[in-house]
Amino acid sequence: MTPPQLVVHSDKQVMAEAAAARLITTIVDAQAARGHASVVLTGGRNGNALLAALAAAPARDAVDWARLDVWWGDERFLPEDDPERNFTQAREALLDAVALNPARVHAMPASDGPHGSDVDEAAAAYAAELAAAAGPKDQGPVPTFDVLMLGVGPDTHVASLFPELSAVRESERMVVGVHGAPKPPPVRVSLTLPAIRAAREVWLLAAGEDKAQAVATVLSGAGEIQAPAAGAYGRDRTLWLLDTAAASRLPQELRSPVSA
Repeated sequence: MTPPQLVVHSDKQVMAEAAAARLITTIVDAQAARGHASVVLTGGRNGNALLAALAAAPARDAVDWARLDVWWGDERFLPEDDPERNFTQAREALLDAVALNPARVHAMPASDGPHGSDVDEAAAAYAAELAAAAGPKDQGPVPTFDVLMLGVGPDTHVASLFPELSAVRESERMVVGVHGAPKPPPVRVSLTLPAIRAAREVWLLAAGEDKAQAVATVLSGAGEIQAPAAGAYGRDRTLWLLDTAAASRLPQELRSPVSA
């Protein structure tokens, strides 16, 4: 497990812009090293703000979008064009504005797709898609993502892994159907912690006073069953991207190494 690194920004907009710049650099470096790159997107206000900042960044043209694989950490199990789907929101924020290869955009199944209302079958299909993309150098049935981004909820959930629910306890499957999520809609598809940990870098995003207690709980040593964000870490790097409000309840010993 890589020890987390913290970066605190003055406000959520600065955080989004800085994270977008960081993501561009990471993608460009990965493409230079391996010829391609892969990212896992997150929804929510911070994930979408990052994508919007990326769309507005002049440096976005440094990315070879056709050689980028885009995945999702979770999805609301709703009809394909539902405005609440992470995929729909990502298209509006960024994806429709860049020249991605459609074959490399891996949206999670919708509730009106080929699997119908069977969320567990939909999850199994996404797991199969991940396994098909994994190569001999990948350690397990998922690709080694270059960056996997996660928003941290006020209850410490990440993706659709909520405290104490069965999905956060999953140790074998890479993707699960989530039933009875405490945040609507109750039915979702989510990567599990083993899939999240396949990433080279995991970035956890939190901005706002409503995230402060969750950030403090996770970074003060909580367990992953009670605080799922505690179980989200990368092979090479785990990066917490915060604004000052989200970092406001961290104890001094954790705040001291934080960069502005």
